[in-house]
Amino acid sequence: MSPERVAKVAIIGGGCAAITAAFELSRPEHGGRYDITVYQLGWRLGGKGASGRGAAGRIEEHGLHTWGGCYHNAFRLMRECYAELAVEPAEFSGLDWTKAFIPEDVMGVTAPSAGDGWHNWSALFPPQPGQPGDPVPAGELLSARLYLARSIDLLRTLIESVDSRRGEARTTAAEPVDQLIGLRAAATSADPQRMFFAIREIVGGAFAATGAVLAEALAVLQAGLKMLPSPLSNPLSDLAEWIARQMRQWLERALVADPGIQHVWEIMDIVVASVVGVLRFGLLTDPRGFDAIDDYDWREWLALNGASPRSVHSVFTSGVYDLLFAYENGDALSPRLAAGAALRGTLRLFFTYRGAVTWRMRSGMGDVVFAPYYEVLRRRGVKFAFFHRLTNVRLSPEADLDDGQRPYVAALEFDVQANVKGGADYAPLIPVQGLPCWPAEPDFSQLDGGERMAAEGWDLESHWDRRRAGVVTLEVGKNFDFVVLGVGLGAVPEVCSELVARNPRWRRMVEEIGTNAIQSFQVWLDEDLDDLGWNSRHTIGSGFRKGFEGWADMAHTIPEEAWPEPPKTVLYFCGPLPDGPEAVADHDPGYPARRHGDVRRNAVSRLRETARYLWPRAIDAHGDFRWEVLVDAANLGEERCGGHVGEARFDSQYWVANINPTDRYVLTLPGSTKYRISPLDMTYDNLTIAGDWTESGLNVGCVEAAVMSGRLAAHALSGAPDLEDIVGYDHP
Repeated sequence: MSPERVAKVAIIGGGCAAITAAFELSRPEHGGRYDITVYQLGWRLGGKGASGRGAAGRIEEHGLHTWGGCYHNAFRLMRECYAELAVEPAEFSGLDWTKAFIPEDVMGVTAPSAGDGWHNWSALFPPQPGQPGDPVPAGELLSARLYLARSIDLLRTLIESVDSRRGEARTTAAEPVDQLIGLRAAATSADPQRMFFAIREIVGGAFAATGAVLAEALAVLQAGLKMLPSPLSNPLSDLAEWIARQMRQWLERALVADPGIQHVWEIMDIVVASVVGVLRFGLLTDPRGFDAIDDYDWREWLALNGASPRSVHSVFTSGVYDLLFAYENGDALSPRLAAGAALRGTLRLFFTYRGAVTWRMRSGMGDVVFAPYYEVLRRRGVKFAFFHRLTNVRLSPEADLDDGQRPYVAALEFDVQANVKGGADYAPLIPVQGLPCWPAEPDFSQLDGGERMAAEGWDLESHWDRRRAGVVTLEVGKNFDFVVLGVGLGAVPEVCSELVARNPRWRRMVEEIGTNAIQSFQVWLDEDLDDLGWNSRHTIGSGFRKGFEGWADMAHTIPEEAWPEPPKTVLYFCGPLPDGPEAVADHDPGYPARRHGDVRRNAVSRLRETARYLWPRAIDAHGDFRWEVLVDAANLGEERCGGHVGEARFDSQYWVANINPTDRYVLTLPGSTKYRISPLDMTYDNLTIAGDWTESGLNVGCVEAAVMSGRLAAHALSGAPDLEDIVGYDHP
């Protein structure tokens, strides 16, 4: 493309990946080479991360959203977005990314205890240097070698903590430790043969399994990782397996003496199995990296590398499956997660974070992320066509292609759900507490026939509500030159049937990569967690009974809402929603209401049956949930829930069934990652794809994977950003 030509880019969708592609392609550095239009279903951006403001300005989310301190790409672009808005301080004086994101240094899990009880266990993650989004230091590639070195550091730290707890001094085994120190000195002499000799002496020696011995053996392993070339990698695997055997003997003795270290035992067992597996499976030198083990389920792979059944099925592995909604078809009895993706994701989360391990958003994700992006993109000249439902991506007829010419997108077909009065641009944002936010409902007053649409209950985000104001077809060369397809994977068979039919790779992708529906609910309470009997730190929790595995106290969002009499707190719950037995047909308009009812029943059951284990004072004398603590945003007089009593008070709260095809969460099933298509692989000549369902280099459903994919899509069209600039993208 010549520098003078302006290319028209149609971006379909408004989620993290699509908006990232728009942000990259509209950078001033491109000199206006791209004329960009974002086509969006309904009235708001956000995709699976969309949120809205309901009655009393309360924040209503699709689910529980937090960002990892390892989201290097996502935070970098978010910080750039906020900095760009800061040039207009009069309008956006309240926007500051350090105020919009709150560091969280504690992560928690809920674990079964004796009988039918449960106990809460949390871990403090110390702050790490820098802030998320800072440039990665030179030479610090997010590689298997880096992860392995930091795993060994963690094991040595945990060994010292167990020794300290048990009062075991390093002098307990002075002679073997001194011998190991001598072997380590030989091993670090930059002589591979001496390293080989040192490892042979350790593996063949009769060292007692003590904390001090294990710490020194790990130091030898760490030195070997820095020194030995791949032909000598087997000794490293032998040493790792020797350490694993010795460590498990030592841990068993320690656990008998101190049952309180059970969770430390489980963590160490998982980490040492991972170290053994990385070496045994040759992941340091395999060009596929962690993808080489994606045909295994993560728990299966851990067991293959010696992890005990106790740790394989511990609350920590369960927490990872919960975090990634890794239950096929939403079935709690079918946990499935590709081993390589799980290993890469957990190592990246725990060993590469900046600042805090996780970051909460002070407000809704729509307010913190997508409203600022919308404002920046609009100022850059990006156009937004709201109320456009994509119905078909039409390909060029094969008969029209020259020899060797790749097929291309010839047309994009849309239902126009609504027209804005007078042909004006739709103004989507509303002010809440002085900041621009997305409303939970469209502003029907801006739309032709809006009063009638509101009265008839048009749902402009529902896959099953097909009412429309008209249709439009965009043509290649006239309305667009390139397409960024940023819809969710679940929608691809619906809107890209020609692409799927013509290319077997697309067909296998939609067949092999699974998706889940997600359910979530929020409750606003007149009492805080301390009042209700919570006896632990306020944290983000997981691992509880299936259905709504993830939950969090989000009291910090209350001041961002617009309550005349604020509640004490709000609790968020989220988890997979099992697929219903009935067929989900386009002509079944009652399906969303049935699934909405399912989520309500599930939520009420969760509060009624399991809240006692978390908040014992939330239960009344009859063993039922104290429904009177719920606050209704629409009735704020003396009766804080509109006079309703009992379970009926729940109807004032918020719950959602995320069942639209484009809203379904993308799974990383064993054996499925090889069927993902990269945004760089432009199978169709003028089309690239963007989403956490693509081959992004991370390959799990999260914001960071979506942002990486959006950056890759921008590179596919423009050559920028450089691939080396996409942190963590380590594929050729």
